[in-house]
Amino acid sequence: MKASDLTKRQQAVLMFIRTFVQEEGRSPTLAEIAKGVGSSAVSTIHKHVQHLMDKGFLVRSHGKGNNLVVAAGPAMDEVSTRTERAEPLSPVRIFPFCGDVAAGSPILPESRALPIEVPNSIHRQKEELFVLRVRGDSMVDDAILDGDLVVLQRKGEYRNGDRVVALIDQEEVTLKEFRRDNRGVWLIPHNPELQPRCYAPESIDIQGVLVGVMRSC
Repeated sequence: MKASDLTKRQQAVLMFIRTFVQEEGRSPTLAEIAKGVGSSAVSTIHKHVQHLMDKGFLVRSHGKGNNLVVAAGPAMDEVSTRTERAEPLSPVRIFPFCGDVAAGSPILPESRALPIEVPNSIHRQKEELFVLRVRGDSMVDDAILDGDLVVLQRKGEYRNGDRVVALIDQEEVTLKEFRRDNRGVWLIPHNPELQPRCYAPESIDIQGVLVGVMRSC
């Protein structure tokens, strides 16, 4: 299908997402897309995204969940010529943004999450990914700062040394280094002002392992 088969609003949505990612280094939220194309209804933007999927400009991945692949090729090249700077589109995929990783509550279910694009340099065709925003400075020695977006992968097993998001006692979500020994599960901060803590294995539910960081500024 050609780009000319898209409505003007669908073309605007597609080009806004492309330009935003190139200039900001992150994906826009649905609200940001709506504002960028002059729409007052986020639900309408969601419908445009669905239409773009139906028309082949966005396609689903072959893994589980609702991950999306931004299709590249002649159709996208045609859309690119409508901008002053027609740079090649870096492969990106859309994964759920599930909120903040900080004390307070478990991670949002994907049905309530917002879509966010992750560049190929991070996702590298991995499956079962989701995105959180870091709150706090417990991992500053890993150059993970307050406000950064971290990309995580759900896995069945986790190894000592993995940076993970852990749910503690079904109440608090935290990003730490994971280690297990005969005393229990250790969650280790990478900040010299903070101390590691050991927990009973049944108190810890590992939500995902860190695969990449997207700077928010």
